[in-house]
Amino acid sequence: MSPTSPIDAANPTRPAAPMHPADGHHTIRVLGARENNLKNVDVEIPKRRLTVFTGVSGSGKSSLVFDTIAAESQRLINETYPAFLQGFMSSQSRPDVDVLDGLTTAIIVDQERMGANPRSTLGTATDVNALLRILYSRLGQPHIGAPNAFSFNVASISGQGAVTVEKGETTVKEVRRFSIQGGMCAPCEGRGSVSDIDLTALFDADRSLNEGALTIPGYSMEGWYGRIYRGVGYFDPDKKLRDYGERELHDLLHREATKIKVDGINLTYVGLIPQIRKSFLSKDVDAMQPHVRAFVERAVTFTACPACHGTRLNETARSSLIDGRSIADVCAMQISDLAAWVRTLEAPNVAPLLESLRDTLDAFVSIGLGYLSLDRAAGTLSGGEAQRTKMIRHLGSSLTDVTYVFDEPSIGLHPHDVQRMNDLLLQLRDKGNTVLVVEHKPETIAIADHVIDLGPLAGSAGGEVVFQGTLDGLRVSGTLTGRHLDDRARLKAQVRSPSGRLEIRGARTHNLRDVDVDVPLGALVVVTGVAGSGKSSLVHGSLARREGVVVVDQGAIRGSRRSNPATYTGLLEPVRKAFAKSNGVKPALFSPNSEGACPTCNGAGVTFTDLPTMGTVSSPCEDCEGRRFQAAVLSYQLGGRSIGDVFEMSVTGAAQYFAAGEARVPSAHAILTRLADVGLGYLTLGQPLTTLSGGERQRLKLATHMGETGGVLVLDEPTTGLHLADVEQLLALLDRLVDGGRSVIVIEHHQAVMAHADWIIDLGPGAGHDGGRVVFEGPPAELVAARSTLTGVHLAAYVGG
Repeated sequence: MSPTSPIDAANPTRPAAPMHPADGHHTIRVLGARENNLKNVDVEIPKRRLTVFTGVSGSGKSSLVFDTIAAESQRLINETYPAFLQGFMSSQSRPDVDVLDGLTTAIIVDQERMGANPRSTLGTATDVNALLRILYSRLGQPHIGAPNAFSFNVASISGQGAVTVEKGETTVKEVRRFSIQGGMCAPCEGRGSVSDIDLTALFDADRSLNEGALTIPGYSMEGWYGRIYRGVGYFDPDKKLRDYGERELHDLLHREATKIKVDGINLTYVGLIPQIRKSFLSKDVDAMQPHVRAFVERAVTFTACPACHGTRLNETARSSLIDGRSIADVCAMQISDLAAWVRTLEAPNVAPLLESLRDTLDAFVSIGLGYLSLDRAAGTLSGGEAQRTKMIRHLGSSLTDVTYVFDEPSIGLHPHDVQRMNDLLLQLRDKGNTVLVVEHKPETIAIADHVIDLGPLAGSAGGEVVFQGTLDGLRVSGTLTGRHLDDRARLKAQVRSPSGRLEIRGARTHNLRDVDVDVPLGALVVVTGVAGSGKSSLVHGSLARREGVVVVDQGAIRGSRRSNPATYTGLLEPVRKAFAKSNGVKPALFSPNSEGACPTCNGAGVTFTDLPTMGTVSSPCEDCEGRRFQAAVLSYQLGGRSIGDVFEMSVTGAAQYFAAGEARVPSAHAILTRLADVGLGYLTLGQPLTTLSGGERQRLKLATHMGETGGVLVLDEPTTGLHLADVEQLLALLDRLVDGGRSVIVIEHHQAVMAHADWIIDLGPGAGHDGGRVVFEGPPAELVAARSTLTGVHLAAYVGG
């Protein structure tokens, strides 16, 4: 018997049986983690407990939790599949870590938007529509067919033809007929909307093709399309478009796919309008690159399909009813109402189906998404809504000893809703699961069993574990998180007087109920309310498209591993020109994506080796040593530095470099100053965008939009991904913007931003059809004094009022 055996509780004089070896694995052990900016991090994470990872944005939280622990868990699971199957799965390389021990299956619930397919809805993304289609195929009257008859992604088709059938020693031909009953509305092809294209937005009729008549993004005469249009032979590329005949204009705009040969190459020519519908309109508008999205919004008008009235379903699918409701009717209902309706249904022959449907819909309500409807396009869900939607399938799961990984689950939640989210996280833990949460909100940090704080700062100044332990230990630890954990913003002693007002009258977007409200100008205005109360509908639906209004939304930054802060912000353009002018050479030499790129790695700085069924191996380029450029290009200097040195500079260092002397570039210095203002001074200019955290990407967008002209700046939850210490810097930045003459409108739940506002517009009182009204407008002090709304109650508790 081991001398360290525990004592038997029933008989203290007798040692208990020795612990079974399998019961000793209580921690996830990480040794020597070096992903991104991590500096040989060693941590032990308790299993079957809730661990919160804190630290400033960019300190290494996501690198440790997602890029190391969760990534290795998923990689090891993938390796259990046969090599044949692994060939069809995304390959993952092993994280840069010495030891990872005690891992369990990881389920990642992140903030990634739910798909860019315009056919995807909340119902199809969560499989609720699949259950409803089965239900209607069994109970719907009149009976119209199988579940596919209620699917807007399945078209109705029929046909007939001769088939050869072997019968004994003879073969005979028989005519066979087939038909598939689908639910797709034919005119809109199941999209729910039809599009009308404005021809004046496609071309300038006073120019020829060779003169650049086409104004469609990517359709220049110097590119691939120019080669096709010049060689197709259907029209004269030197002829002005206004002089085209009817046939020429039809061939340019409407000709269907036609096989052609240009310069000896077999190609398929398609007219502009079919090509635009195929290449642009087949994608979700919200997922497009900004310049493409701007073109589509300018050139294309979307209206509800008159045949299906926006339901996506044909008349046959809508004719089958249960209790007087079609499947289109129930998908348009608010989920909380739909859950109540399903509970009224009684059908013993589909009892298991009804039970599953009730449980799923109740999960939507319990997680705070009862205000949505199943026909809501998946691409329109916010990051927080998408994350909570992904949680639904796990709430009723019977799995235990699973590691759930969450990325700021409190995003998009009103303080009233945060407690509900905390309860769900604790439920997952209490079922015997390990819950890892990356979070900044004190309300969620407070429920942690174990806290791991990374820092001390961000970027190269972070990547270390500065504290491990309990919440009480964090408070007295002296770390940046510990010092700011109990910070509370105070109400302003004096608020700004508005310089004018933006009028909103009769707003009815989504759940808004003829809202009339005046938004003050020349002030910091915060629009708040519970999730689903109508905040985004009010601001984006009534203000976003007005002249002079610049919107910084929650849309993801899209870019490849070649994209970096220098390219995304436009900083590289004036820098290239300055280097070219100083050295008397072409600007293209100073771009890693153009003529100056290292030929070995094509300007990536690293080389990638793809191994079948294995992870992709990346290593620094041996020729340029990871500096991206040819040696000859690196010999050119500006102010004693090469372009390679510039890519390795931090934002702060580059701002000093471009501020004065030979390297003075005012336009570059202005961009760098804005990046430093939003707290990104530690980023290196050449850091790939794919390695930035969510908070860093949000602030990068903010810095970019700050340079745009426009008197009104709209920010959608700018505290997303911000540490408690960073919020103070954000408030100071907002003050500088307002004091500089801008009007700032913020959609926000963070109480510190509410307390700092000059004017609050509170929507509610609830979500969905229980919201959509302005329940308060005025200074924060009056909201706290009145305590007449949920926001007022929580803000009063926050400021101690």
